[in-house]
Amino acid sequence: MNHLEFMIEAYKEAEKNALNNFEDGGPFGAVVVKDGKIIGRGRNNVLSSHNPTAHAEITAIEDACNYLKSHDLTGCVLYATCYPCAMCLSAIMWSHIKEVYYGNTNEDAVSIGFGKDGTIYNAINNVHTGREEDNKGILELHQVGREKTIETFEKFKNLKGELY
Repeated sequence: MNHLEFMIEAYKEAEKNALNNFEDGGPFGAVVVKDGKIIGRGRNNVLSSHNPTAHAEITAIEDACNYLKSHDLTGCVLYATCYPCAMCLSAIMWSHIKEVYYGNTNEDAVSIGFGKDGTIYNAINNVHTGREEDNKGILELHQVGREKTIETFEKFKNLKGELY
């Protein structure tokens, strides 16, 4: 299979949502490939699962991890029908996937009503540029109780060292 054939498989996952009038979620599909074989499939199931994290990329990663019985997807490639959102990009990086192919752009997603990505990317940028006050009404982050919560971090460090 070539890249376009894998993208068509991701498209087929998205098409499953179209077949039921998008009752499960948006028009997004993804597949995870290792050594030329699809090991994970996913589609947006946000609505049917009542889970805002059930994006196509996340469900495909979960499927691939279950297949490999590992949280580490080193050597895998992800194909997604749209440029991944910030949450999905983070999950891709946490799973050690180093290569992603996508079909549609963020602008394409915004044009059909999925405008949250821009808001999220702007909020992240505001944190990094010290303009967190611009995030009022979007997200406020407050640190509390570090002197207690750091205890489990110290226990982990002493037992496991560096995991990732």
